[in-house]
Amino acid sequence: MTTTTTTTTIPTTLFRHLLASEWLKFWSLRSMRWLLGLSALLILLLNLKAAQYSYAHFSPHDLDHGFAQVALDDSFGALPVTLLMFVAGGVGTLVIAGEFSSGMIRGTLAAVPDRRALLAAKACVLGAVMLGYGGLCSGLSFWLAQAVLAGRHAGMSITDPGALRFVLAVALFAPVCALAGLCTGVLVRHAAAAVLCSVLLLFLVPSLFSERYSWSAGIAHLLPLNALHRLMLVSLADTAPSPHPASVAGSWLAFALWAVGTVVVGAAVLNRRDL
Repeated sequence: MTTTTTTTTIPTTLFRHLLASEWLKFWSLRSMRWLLGLSALLILLLNLKAAQYSYAHFSPHDLDHGFAQVALDDSFGALPVTLLMFVAGGVGTLVIAGEFSSGMIRGTLAAVPDRRALLAAKACVLGAVMLGYGGLCSGLSFWLAQAVLAGRHAGMSITDPGALRFVLAVALFAPVCALAGLCTGVLVRHAAAAVLCSVLLLFLVPSLFSERYSWSAGIAHLLPLNALHRLMLVSLADTAPSPHPASVAGSWLAFALWAVGTVVVGAAVLNRRDL
């Protein structure tokens, strides 16, 4: 009697299936859609209000005193930047910390044992969504603000010096903050505590380092918020002199390091830590 042995091959979950699953998981949350939509609307209104204020108080001699920077700042001011940072960081944190808090992560990892691939899929979906969110807020804010200022012949074109860099920097700032939040969510796990840590990391830590000393300036220039502030400047001519000023190339590099580094750290921690 001959026994026939059959080999059963377990199909490996394709990465595109992980992407589709994470997208459905992300976009099926109605609260997430409302948060992104309402915050984007609020950002647009804040920037439009700033442009209207500059329009009302504009005088022709302002063009001789660096009004280009004012026109850009009206496109995305300090308060909208802070709001964008909080929303992006919070969303990134909740993408993973919410699963830990609810216990859903156990079912997810049972279906997808490859933890690094799982986090990579989450990072790809999160990065793409927040890039679209940041690009929409940045592009529409720039267009609306410059349309208002054009009534005083003070509006800027996207081809003017510093304008395209300004818009791109704000657009990329959103996914950078979101990925930093994702890493924080992996490290802290508890949703509320992770959101708080994300806010402290992105908002409070940059204020702890100045450009007075070279070592302090080196750390400050690597932080996302400080890097954004440098990229938003047309030039350093109208700013206070600094012994260790940031560079445009270094600020772009800081964005890249945060985007890649946070995902790598998060994947390493998730892969090694028990639930």
